[in-house]
Amino acid sequence: MMPRPLLALAVLVLAVPACGRVGHIGREPEFTPITDDAQHDAMVYASLPRILPGEGGIDRASLWDGGRQSLLGDRRAMNRGDIMTVVIEIDEKAEISNTTARSRSGSESLAIPDLFGFPERINESITDGASLDSAVSLDSASQSKGNGSVKRNEKLTLRVAATVTQVLPNGVLAIQGSQEVRVNFELRELLVTGFVRPADISRQNEITYDKIASARISYGGRGQISDMQQPRIGQQVLDAVLPF
Repeated sequence: MMPRPLLALAVLVLAVPACGRVGHIGREPEFTPITDDAQHDAMVYASLPRILPGEGGIDRASLWDGGRQSLLGDRRAMNRGDIMTVVIEIDEKAEISNTTARSRSGSESLAIPDLFGFPERINESITDGASLDSAVSLDSASQSKGNGSVKRNEKLTLRVAATVTQVLPNGVLAIQGSQEVRVNFELRELLVTGFVRPADISRQNEITYDKIASARISYGGRGQISDMQQPRIGQQVLDAVLPF
């Protein structure tokens, strides 16, 4: 019988992962707070302005000088705290097929009809029809075949606003964006992070996902439907522990 300390420890280990599911039983999942992430900090503690306003708080820039505040100015995200739109349009297909076949056969035979007369003496004492003339005979054969195929078809079209969280020394922008939409008791989450060059941002202040370096895109959800699609905690533990 399992000692009480070990039993309590096992119950605690199994109960801790389940707390996230128990937390929203009977009610919708809660949104992630937006005041404790890097996007909020980047907008609150934005970088210093590159162009100082004129005396008395009035900007002397003309409407036609090409500045960011002018009529024809460049309003693309360039500084810490600026916001841009990330366009995610994934339509990819991949197909891989492999076939392997292998066969091998072998035969070995060892005969000792005259070994100091021992086979003759042994043949007299064993049953009829048996003989030690062929003392050892081995036959082996093996055959293996393997087939493998991978087919993937992914299609995803999304748009999310991302915030410039850091301007690196070489001018590259570190961005981070998140979006949450709750429908009834299911919460859909979209997360985007990576690094972009200011030159890749379009005049509409948009950038496609294939121009984001070290892109990390996560699209998923949490709620009652997601919980039903996940195996139970005990089943996951058994799948990881059992060797068969």
